[in-house]
Amino acid sequence: MSKDNFGFKHKSGILMAVSSLPSPYGIGTMGEPCYKWIDALKEMKQTVWQVLPLGPTAYGDSPYQSPSAMAGNPYYIDLEALQKQGLLTVAELHSARHITPKVDYGWLFETRIALLRKAYARFEPTGTYYQFRFAHKDWLLDYAHFMALKVQNGYRPWTEWNKEERDYRQALVHRQTLTKEIGFWCWVQFVFFAQWSKVKHYAHKKGVRIIGDMPIYVAFDGVEVWSRPEEFCLDQDLNPTVVAGCPPDGFSPDGQLWGNPIYNWKRMKEEGYRWWIDRLSLAMKLYDIVRIDHFRGFAGYYTIRYGESTARDGWWNEGPGKDLFKAVALALPKARIIAEDLGFITPDVRELLDYTGFPGMKILQFAFFEEDNEYLPRTYTTDNCIVYTGSHDADCTRSWVDGLQGETKERFKRECQRLKGESATRALIRMAYESRADLAVIPWQDYLELTNEEGRMNTPAVAEGNWTWRARRTPGKKMRAEVAALTKATHRA
Repeated sequence: MSKDNFGFKHKSGILMAVSSLPSPYGIGTMGEPCYKWIDALKEMKQTVWQVLPLGPTAYGDSPYQSPSAMAGNPYYIDLEALQKQGLLTVAELHSARHITPKVDYGWLFETRIALLRKAYARFEPTGTYYQFRFAHKDWLLDYAHFMALKVQNGYRPWTEWNKEERDYRQALVHRQTLTKEIGFWCWVQFVFFAQWSKVKHYAHKKGVRIIGDMPIYVAFDGVEVWSRPEEFCLDQDLNPTVVAGCPPDGFSPDGQLWGNPIYNWKRMKEEGYRWWIDRLSLAMKLYDIVRIDHFRGFAGYYTIRYGESTARDGWWNEGPGKDLFKAVALALPKARIIAEDLGFITPDVRELLDYTGFPGMKILQFAFFEEDNEYLPRTYTTDNCIVYTGSHDADCTRSWVDGLQGETKERFKRECQRLKGESATRALIRMAYESRADLAVIPWQDYLELTNEEGRMNTPAVAEGNWTWRARRTPGKKMRAEVAALTKATHRA
């Protein structure tokens, strides 16, 4: 079964956000940074490149709070390719250079879209462009319309627009008045998808497959809620009745209040889960394998009344469960999906995972808090899983090791024994590679042995300073040789 789920057995890969790739343009782009990274992956004998969500970012800069579940991030567009196509001048390209140690989202917001407008002004529509618009018309026009209205309203949330614009059906009547602006946002997506398609094709030539990441929820200030309010739990004023989050636990006494609107699952079922099928279908074109974030939310999901300041007084609800994934399997029988089965895992979640056959995740940083923990490699009962040292939401392993105390620290030393001259981080990476899991994926920050101050990607429940980490350079010869040697020694090459 696991070979069907991945297309391979006993391989390895690296987790690296496109935004984190080194480039002189303030953020990683879908040009030379991607191609150099893929070359490095091949040389390191890696089979998989796992990325974070590729959607546009908005306030807070989180790729998990995107204004669109379908669109791509304009910041990732390769400007050098536009210059070669004659859409940007050399001087304009030079103006986009911004060499910073971290992603500067504020600067990108102020400059990047304005530069893309200059390129669009020189663009002559082609048959390929019109084909793209037709192929993606079910989501593209609504997204472009939403962004045109965003611009017209100074990027304020759609709930602050005037009544005619807030109401999707009324806004449709006046769509033609925004034709030029809508055309620009359609073109941005045309360029994004064309460039990413070339990156994916290049990865395949080098024997690398791409794992994409799909957030379970969408942002309230997004095109889906604006254009499809009936698909969400909203009141007559289009405010959420309930929002998503997680209950309190030992790490978060107030729980986590995410604030995403909750799906109207009854309505979605009546429609045959069409939106989910369309969303997954598009994701299967972008990626080879899709990791669905917060998979437990399909078995049971936690809700909090809109307006609450914490997640303390929420409650659990039954999710769509098997019914949704039966529809997905019928519509997309070749879809390769990974379930992010972390968090508060109950029997109904395990039952749903067994039903789908999707591979789940094993995080080694979770493995040492108790004896015979299910995340400890010697306890794995199946190959059909992915093992990670940590995740984009976790400590860098070096800092995590430094913070271990008491019995957990002793258990780690006993279970993850170091070879002579080997660091604790390297020992944990080797433990992942030596496990029976069909896929081992390591965040690149762990190979670099960065601390949290140097390389942490995201700290949940902290509103600012996340998603900005960037690699300073592509992997050098020594690092490539080291990773390749480990991959061969553990028979994952």
